[in-house]
Amino acid sequence: MRYHHLGDLPQTLPIFPLSGVLLLPRGQLPLNIFEPRYLQMVDAAMAGNRLIGMIQPVEKEEQALKPALSAVGCAGRITGYAETDDNRYLITLTGVCRFRVERELDDAAPFRKVKPDFAPYLADLATTGDQKFPRERLLAALKDYLSQRDLSADWQSVMSAPDEMLVNALAMLCPFAPAEKQALLEARDWIDRVDTLVALLEMSGPSSGGNTLN
Repeated sequence: MRYHHLGDLPQTLPIFPLSGVLLLPRGQLPLNIFEPRYLQMVDAAMAGNRLIGMIQPVEKEEQALKPALSAVGCAGRITGYAETDDNRYLITLTGVCRFRVERELDDAAPFRKVKPDFAPYLADLATTGDQKFPRERLLAALKDYLSQRDLSADWQSVMSAPDEMLVNALAMLCPFAPAEKQALLEARDWIDRVDTLVALLEMSGPSSGGNTLN
């Protein structure tokens, strides 16, 4: 389903608060759902418009029963769905549009819901087109970032990826801190997000790990 106008978007949105996880418009986020309240959230979404809002809490769940939320999240549509034998859901969310939390709803459901304000981010509904961006600088910064952190990447896929797909994938997959992920989410537009991503890659110090970035 394509969303073109504000009227296409819902007045209420179930949310999945998850620290360190980023969903961007047209990005794809795989999720492993196992908590009963979020299984019910997926059931409700699948029975309706399939939309779920990904948002970062600003405090840890172990520190608060109902952690305060970041001001901005991103709505995603369930575009992949599978059930496992041990009662989990494996879903894929495809980012639709960012939203600002207007207010949280007092609802009897076991999962949280908000009234989203999509109006500031309606440009998310349009593709980025052929806007130029510093791809060579981005790739150079990525090489240094991966080298410093003992990470690897599928360079054939990186080199051939369309511009927005590459930027979204790097922003979502790189192990940035939650505040850095939020900065990428709240970037004014796609070009600003590219600049933020390049800056984060260039200023990241060395680390170690031995992981793979796919």
